[in-house]
Amino acid sequence: MTDFDRYASGYDAALAHALTVSGESKDYFARGRITYLKDCLSRLHFPVRSVLDFGCGVGSGSSLLADMLGTPDVLGVDVSARSIEEARRSNASVRFQTLDRYTPTAEIDLAFCNGVFHHIPPHERLDAVGVVFRALRPGGLFALWENNPWNPGTRYVMAQCEFDRDAVMLSAPQARQLLRDAKFEIVHTNFLFIFPRRLGLLRGCERRLSRWPIGAQYQVLCQKPR
Repeated sequence: MTDFDRYASGYDAALAHALTVSGESKDYFARGRITYLKDCLSRLHFPVRSVLDFGCGVGSGSSLLADMLGTPDVLGVDVSARSIEEARRSNASVRFQTLDRYTPTAEIDLAFCNGVFHHIPPHERLDAVGVVFRALRPGGLFALWENNPWNPGTRYVMAQCEFDRDAVMLSAPQARQLLRDAKFEIVHTNFLFIFPRRLGLLRGCERRLSRWPIGAQYQVLCQKPR
């Protein structure tokens, strides 16, 4: 498992270098994920008052969740103490806590996780999903975002990223099975980020193609039973 304490101060620079081939910044992808999730929540008529950002890293995504979802109650948790320190310095409006100090209390409306589980050893993943399950209230939603191993562009970007060198990717079917094993109910699975910037004119078609496993990332949206 990657020691993210080593990358806390240089995480953004390393990610920006790896994403060069896409023609976009990490902010483009971060906003795209949350915009898509917000649309899903709207279609489900699901109000969000509290959010858990599981594996928040240095916290930039946690702040975006608070801003874009319109909820001030966002808690970011991560195994890396140095990343949490960096997050607290850079994002004063969001709460942060190391995972070893977090106690789930079944009160959270929505959990969000991006690109974390490919860093968790496969034999530890069910325990990690269990933390999220116990954090959510009955009926709460979990938006799990992961990198699509069937997309060659994704594999290329990860090969350029120094903190992804130990990654064990998981496909969407594997992610769904993991979530089912943790007693979640699958709502739907969608794939995003199909076209790079140089083919930006085609991006208007992406949502119509989101059921096809060709996007660079996928979201599995699932629900804790009521």
